[in-house]
Amino acid sequence: MCERCAVEKDIYLPRLATLEKKRLMNPTEMYLRLSIDDNEPFDFIPGQFVEVSIAGVGEVPITISSSPTQKGYFELVVRRIGNVTNAIHRLRIGDKIGIRGPLGKGTYPVEEAKGKNIVFICGGIGLVPQRSFINYILDNRADYKELAVLLGTKCMAQRFFHSEIDGWSHRNDIRFMETVDQADDCWLGNVGVVTTLIPKIETELQSALVFICGPPVMYKFVLMALQEAEVPRERIFMNLERKMKCGVGKCGHCQINNYYACIDGPVFRYSDLRIAPEAI
Repeated sequence: MCERCAVEKDIYLPRLATLEKKRLMNPTEMYLRLSIDDNEPFDFIPGQFVEVSIAGVGEVPITISSSPTQKGYFELVVRRIGNVTNAIHRLRIGDKIGIRGPLGKGTYPVEEAKGKNIVFICGGIGLVPQRSFINYILDNRADYKELAVLLGTKCMAQRFFHSEIDGWSHRNDIRFMETVDQADDCWLGNVGVVTTLIPKIETELQSALVFICGPPVMYKFVLMALQEAEVPRERIFMNLERKMKCGVGKCGHCQINNYYACIDGPVFRYSDLRIAPEAI
């Protein structure tokens, strides 16, 4: 077989990984800690993803949630929404799954962000891919300036990573703010969508790189709020992982103008996309 054919074939061949830990984080999200079985390196950059496959069921793209500073394993969070993700939720410790990747060359700009102020705006499960870069920054804190994380969730029952975000809220080198759309008697924090937190950091936005990830409806209103705050489009980055399917630019499912989210993203600079907020 020619060298080119071998390379083309390799992108479809999964590596085996072992499930080391799992934890149901809320009614729909499952935390997984995995390790690759072979001795080949598994190096990734915040923002990259893997295709997770279950034999006889199918595969699904999932962005890596852990920081590359953690060695020997990687972490995923999987929402139960279909046949493959339901099968993933049923896995037991020690089970084997297929992993293709890491994939995606449009990652978080780790080097460009050094020496700059950083703001993360996360909606619900949008915290999962952003968490990789947040923890990378915290593990290399001296390389970055001010760090702010805004997190919005529908209700308390859908929150996750409780102990971790509690730790963030008590650190003096990160400004963490959280809100829920619908509060109960136990919630003492901010109530409202995540955009209600943006005015509280408006002065910080003027000099920051801003990273957004969340449900589709969130993007429109967050981008409008950032426009009102006069944040230039070239300093706004969006994770568009939800549009991906095959992971290698073959199916066309994730095409955005001249880009494919899986091979050119999933993290994009807003000024590069040249589309209106409502089209995200």
